[in-house]
Amino acid sequence: MKRHLSSIAAMLLVLILLVPYIPASTATAAEAFPFEEITLKQLEDGYTNGKYTTVEVVQAYLDRIKIYEPNYNAFTVMNPKALDEAREIDRRRASGEKLGPLAGVPIVIKEAVDMAGFPSTMGWAPLSKEKGGIELIPERDAPVVTRLKEAGAIILGRTNIPAFSSSGTRATTSWDGDTYNAVDRRLVPGGSSSGTATSVSGNFAVLGIAEETGGSIQNPAAAQNIVGIKPSFGLVPNSGVVPLGGSTRDVIGTHARTVQDAAAMLDVIAGYTHDDAKTVASIGNIPVNGYTSKLNTQELAGKRIGLYGKGWRDQELTPETQLLYDRAVKELIAQGATVVTDPFAGTTFAQTVKTGANGIDSVIYDMQNYLKNLGPSAAIHNVQELITKTGQTPSIFDRYNGNLPNPDSHPDLSAFIDTRTKLLKIINDVMDKYDLDALVFPQMYKETPLLSSEDNIGATTVSEINLAGVPLVTVPAGYYKSGSPFELAFTGKMWSEADLLGMAYDYEQATKYRKAPILTAK
Repeated sequence: MKRHLSSIAAMLLVLILLVPYIPASTATAAEAFPFEEITLKQLEDGYTNGKYTTVEVVQAYLDRIKIYEPNYNAFTVMNPKALDEAREIDRRRASGEKLGPLAGVPIVIKEAVDMAGFPSTMGWAPLSKEKGGIELIPERDAPVVTRLKEAGAIILGRTNIPAFSSSGTRATTSWDGDTYNAVDRRLVPGGSSSGTATSVSGNFAVLGIAEETGGSIQNPAAAQNIVGIKPSFGLVPNSGVVPLGGSTRDVIGTHARTVQDAAAMLDVIAGYTHDDAKTVASIGNIPVNGYTSKLNTQELAGKRIGLYGKGWRDQELTPETQLLYDRAVKELIAQGATVVTDPFAGTTFAQTVKTGANGIDSVIYDMQNYLKNLGPSAAIHNVQELITKTGQTPSIFDRYNGNLPNPDSHPDLSAFIDTRTKLLKIINDVMDKYDLDALVFPQMYKETPLLSSEDNIGATTVSEINLAGVPLVTVPAGYYKSGSPFELAFTGKMWSEADLLGMAYDYEQATKYRKAPILTAK
């Protein structure tokens, strides 16, 4: 009997040795990662009760990134001091020091946003040291980065963008190549905050900083099944950010997996700073109790919601998009909302968007100011040096056909101001006429295209939202049969972020469509 058992044991040993070895960190990465889909509240509670240390959390995220980053390319550079900064947060917490609202929270920052000591490549090969270009190092952080650091956030790295953030669909033009969609690598990731969306959706970080001129917060959020906040123009400082329409359209916003987390991050980055004169408009327009103050599951009750129609944009929804939108409208009604069909019918809104000034005429002037503010030690200080030293003219200057204006001259923005004024008046008049609390549209009129195709994302709110300067919140609202995400866009009057977030939260909690994507390693 003993001999028989010994034979069996020997056979089992041979079989075990024949099975290919799969490293545990790769084979069970999803199971081994304890912080998948963790919320700010859950993370904060874990820190408070001693369940987690910041070092433990940050290390877990770095380990996850190491496994999956080669297959998703979300980052352009990592922060080598992330663990040191985590240890400092743990030390301060252990000593009883008062910590900021994001203490120990792993976040990512879009490449276009300056971080002192880290290269600002603009996504452009001539400014990438890795590609033999000039290394452009800002001397100081952008104001939003300063605020996040003061809040105790741990920045894991900077995230990939297309060159000059000039695509709302993909990051193909980046010197670092494509970023891949965390929901499905075959889909475009959305742009230009491609890497931030992938990082947040793929659980490489808890929160992310995104930035938008024409869809660059909302498009990747919708494509990757996460929450995005595109704030009112002037609410969050955009100084220290590579500009497209810095004087007119550019905004910094948040990516998160939940409405509550996105709102909490907005609380940290919103408000006036002397570094950005535009933010004076935010004074008196920030809710006293913050952007989480209206997050409750009764917020849609009694609200009046305007629906998508040809008055907003003469663009039909695809049949499947229409079915998903119809379901979402029923869900809004089930939460107590009253809906109004196509409230913009009979207005000149859609035509004004088509024929109005786009507000990008300030790009030379804005780029000049951006380069000047990089600091004396930076390799480039003005637009002329940018062209001369790189030997190339940035594609964002192509609209001038080689006749570049004086970059120090204030651009004539009168046509754009006229366009924004008209659009805001129509929005305000329509919402007042129908007593609307918000507009809720499908963020895209079709499903997210394949990365292998030449199709662009079909947003319903770009350029409308950016020309008007009003806020928008995206929230997951289901999936197409293909598995591509479907999202709603909540929008409304200037400075209505808290109201929009409250309604989006109510919808999110009632439906809970967000699902953690299953990542694949190389």
